[in-house]
Amino acid sequence: MAVFVVRRLFVSLLTLFVSSFLVYVLVAFSGDPLADLRTDTSTAREAKIAHRIEVMHLDQPVPQRFVGWLGGAAKCVVPGRCDLGQNRVDQDVTALLSQAVGVTLRLVLAAILLAIVLGVSVGLISSLRQYSGFDYTITFLAFLFFSLPVFWVAVLLKQYLAIDVNNWYEDPRVGPITAVVLAVLSALTWGAIIGGSSRRRWIVRGVAGVATFGMLSYLSSVNWFRFPALGPGLITVLSFGAAVGIAFLVAGLGRRSVLYSCLATAAVGCAAQFVVTPWLQDPKWASWLNVLLLLVVALLVATAAGYLIGGLDRDQAIRASMMTAVVTGALIVTDLVLRSVPGYADLVNGRIFATIGDSTPNLVGTFWQHQLDIFTHLLLPTLSIMLISFATYSRYSRATMLEVMNQDYVRTARSKGLTERTVVMRHAFRNALIPLTTLAAIDLGAVIGGAVITEYVFGWQGMGQLFIVGLLQTDPNPVMGFYLVTAVSVVVFNLLADLTYAYLDPRIRLS
Repeated sequence: MAVFVVRRLFVSLLTLFVSSFLVYVLVAFSGDPLADLRTDTSTAREAKIAHRIEVMHLDQPVPQRFVGWLGGAAKCVVPGRCDLGQNRVDQDVTALLSQAVGVTLRLVLAAILLAIVLGVSVGLISSLRQYSGFDYTITFLAFLFFSLPVFWVAVLLKQYLAIDVNNWYEDPRVGPITAVVLAVLSALTWGAIIGGSSRRRWIVRGVAGVATFGMLSYLSSVNWFRFPALGPGLITVLSFGAAVGIAFLVAGLGRRSVLYSCLATAAVGCAAQFVVTPWLQDPKWASWLNVLLLLVVALLVATAAGYLIGGLDRDQAIRASMMTAVVTGALIVTDLVLRSVPGYADLVNGRIFATIGDSTPNLVGTFWQHQLDIFTHLLLPTLSIMLISFATYSRYSRATMLEVMNQDYVRTARSKGLTERTVVMRHAFRNALIPLTTLAAIDLGAVIGGAVITEYVFGWQGMGQLFIVGLLQTDPNPVMGFYLVTAVSVVVFNLLADLTYAYLDPRIRLS
């Protein structure tokens, strides 16, 4: 393993050196960095030209400039010593990049995680419902999303998911016609997902449609959209529902010890919300550090529940209980964020869905209002990137699952009398993740490239802004800062993907 890692790192460093040299040379020869000053008619024209030549080292050949940049970039392996040079107005590129990289990675990581979770889940269901209405619908949507330009998707989201929704929020009520339309869509969706016989699908459709219509009508009548919250009742219902679903996916409902450990974890979490919610609403204690500490406590409680109740299925019980604890904690945090919506709406004049920037300037509010502000600014850019990546992951996961499900070892597992859940989740799905791991590593670079356009449309001051300005001004150092982060990220994620192969399939040896 160590030999493999060292060999991959050596090849990666060589690739980074060659590719960075090509990028630097192409940017340096793409235009004249003094073009704007040559038309300057002021008396300080010559002084400005001399200063820019000195800052950008234009008196040196391009290869020599690259060697100087490479020497500074090599110092980045030592924390605090990184030197990526200055841009053409004598600003430190390292400082600019350190501010921009957090903004961009927040967007990129959120989009990738959502795309992987939703795309793989939908692709898995689509493969199990092959040639059904759900499968055809997902196939159509996947090809549609994949074909849409990211900048056009961003503009559509701005109009219909931000401006129109903000206008609706002035009087947030769901009319009967809208409720009926959403109920029909819900009925069709759940009927396609559940599958089964025609009678079963119609029962599911009816229950889903009636439940959706009733829920929307009730929420509208109590003005929930103006003052949203999950509340103890809904958190309890969703937590116990998640406990049953997680137990089913991990071990099946026949393993009672796993189910009981998940239910016990959910019960402790639901009881704890009456203490946790007031505590985290207090401005003195509201922080992500305290949320993290509570998560650690919840995982310890879940581990104890799985260990004490799990019996012979102790490992599965601990794993399922920890997943239940994470879901319950996420519901409590979601409730806290939703409770901050009315106050946040007053701070932003009712325009709760942001269309520009990565945060509201000079926002003075509570901790949870600031988190809501980050979320609302992150929502539209993340969706615009995620929809395209979602199409890719859903298609790949469907194709790989269908290929794996036709393998001999899957037929053997079925012939042994294993349940369909065990065959799909334990035998087929794990092997289907291997090509998806490669796709995720490669997709990172593509998503960062797409984030450049998305950031420009939504006015984010991230790495995309550095990249575009650097190209337009023929300024290699900001462009190279963007390239360095992107290239290193792709190399690291590809290495992690190779290491993940050995975990997913023990037959793979990296030596």
